[in-house]
Amino acid sequence: MSRVTSVHRPAAAPDPQPVPVPTVDPAGPASWPAGVVHQPVEPDRFTRFVLRVHARAPRWAVPLAATGCVGLGMAYALLSNPTHSDPDALPSCLLKLTTGLDCPGCGGTRALWYALHADLPAAARHHFLFVFALPFLAYLFVAWAGSRAFGWRLPELRLSPKVLGGFLAAWLVFSVARNLPWAPFTALYV
Repeated sequence: MSRVTSVHRPAAAPDPQPVPVPTVDPAGPASWPAGVVHQPVEPDRFTRFVLRVHARAPRWAVPLAATGCVGLGMAYALLSNPTHSDPDALPSCLLKLTTGLDCPGCGGTRALWYALHADLPAAARHHFLFVFALPFLAYLFVAWAGSRAFGWRLPELRLSPKVLGGFLAAWLVFSVARNLPWAPFTALYV
């Protein structure tokens, strides 16, 4: 008598040669059955180049590159002066250009420009959550870069998943509220 599956067809015969399944050894990585050999993949030329550069680079190179990127962003905000634009200029944000809605980051560059000029009320007017997060982001960056480059041991800022989730939820609520067309939400429109 043949077995019947849930769709009322005969079931396929079981495979006589089972496929080896790795078992997890609590003391180490997955261990394979005898006879199965893992062949590592040979890295391509670009990967080998990146690994060589990484191995030879001084420990301050990555923090210096990250500082350069942050500096370029701040220089762009200072030089472009996003607070002065023509009244009929098109928005540079693709979401705002296509839908007319403020995206979650709209006003961030203007807020950075005002924060760099020490005008925190105007910065908060353009993107309150960016101004709120700025000291935390700055401390995290300094602690990471100081640890990597100079071996500093600054107190670690531990943010639990609940705190990060709460911040992301607040950002979502802020992003929706700033697009509502009723008072007092119209004050958040940038």
